[in-house]
Amino acid sequence: MPLRKRPGVAVVEVHGVIGTRVRIPVYERMFDTIAKSKRHAAMVVDIDSPGGSAAGSEVLYYAIRKVAAAKPVVAYVRGMGASGGYYLCCAASRVFALPSALVGSIGVIYLRPVLHQLLGKMGIEFSVFKEGRLKDMTGFWRNPTDEEGEKFQGLLTDMYANFVSVVSSGRSIDEQQVLELATGEVFTATRGKDLGLVDEFGGLDQAVEAAARMAGVNPRPVWVRPRRPFSERLVGRFGNNQSMGAVIAGELPRLLVGGIYYMEPSYLLGDYPGG
Repeated sequence: MPLRKRPGVAVVEVHGVIGTRVRIPVYERMFDTIAKSKRHAAMVVDIDSPGGSAAGSEVLYYAIRKVAAAKPVVAYVRGMGASGGYYLCCAASRVFALPSALVGSIGVIYLRPVLHQLLGKMGIEFSVFKEGRLKDMTGFWRNPTDEEGEKFQGLLTDMYANFVSVVSSGRSIDEQQVLELATGEVFTATRGKDLGLVDEFGGLDQAVEAAARMAGVNPRPVWVRPRRPFSERLVGRFGNNQSMGAVIAGELPRLLVGGIYYMEPSYLLGDYPGG
């Protein structure tokens, strides 16, 4: 009769922009499987991300909390755990980071492209028929009105308050104190530890050891990774010769739609190169 392996520590790598490289439904299913699995006594979320979609960050936050309700969860920031990346840290019991890692960027940003001047030069006009005066308030073919600007700001205020509440609850920091550091700026983990955003300095091995101690098992890491899509495997096989123009063209549809992000704005175009 074959010997069954003792439970190990699941290690999930969240590397890249949440919503593009980090595919929300795929990672949500992975976390759900880990929560129910007897093969995994604990979990380490290995984070190197500037954040991404606000809604996607929240989906994964609750998926990680589901794991945390069943077994110990430790977050480890190896390079960047900013905005949505830090949002995920708040679902863990402990946060480890390298001293030079970047954490924080607690804030929300709305991206709304305005292309009416460009479209006018190209001789393109839009006819818009609507019911509900604010139905086209996200349209890229015109500037927003003052009323629409106030509506957008109201949306951001609500989501910002949600982010602050998540950090306050997850890190056991008073909300007023969180508001003082929730300027949208990033901090080194060294500074983040002083602010209460990071618990301990260390690498992945230390994070796995801590999770294993909390679960009372040996520190045996078990990597849980998503299956790469065929297109990505093909690019990896034959090399990636994409020019910057091709990257921009690939991201253009997302930029045209716009959206609300828990994300470092410098990474809104293209994916995070870390990891």
